[in-house]
Amino acid sequence: MNTLDKSIEIIELYDIYQELLTKKQQEYMESYYYNNYSISEIAENLNVSRNAVHDQLKRTVIKLYDYEEKLELRLNVKKRKTIINKIREEENLSEIHNLVEELEKVE
Repeated sequence: MNTLDKSIEIIELYDIYQELLTKKQQEYMESYYYNNYSISEIAENLNVSRNAVHDQLKRTVIKLYDYEEKLELRLNVKKRKTIINKIREEENLSEIHNLVEELEKVE
């Protein structure tokens, strides 16, 4: 997985699980991933060391992946989107019915 794909994945996880993070963790993540600040810029803005920023980001990303491993909310969103796209493309009513049943199982 390239760097851009990894960043997109982390942002998707953050969008889902951000309310489970502390305000400090949210501030670091948003500064780095949304505002595109460098670690040095974040450290300067928050008056902390670069190492503190790096460690906080690393721990927070690990926490996001841990939440996803346990709750699978991102995985279920992807499953729903895939099924919905198949429903939109399908012309066979019987197959649409099967896809709707599959969608209900994801819920």
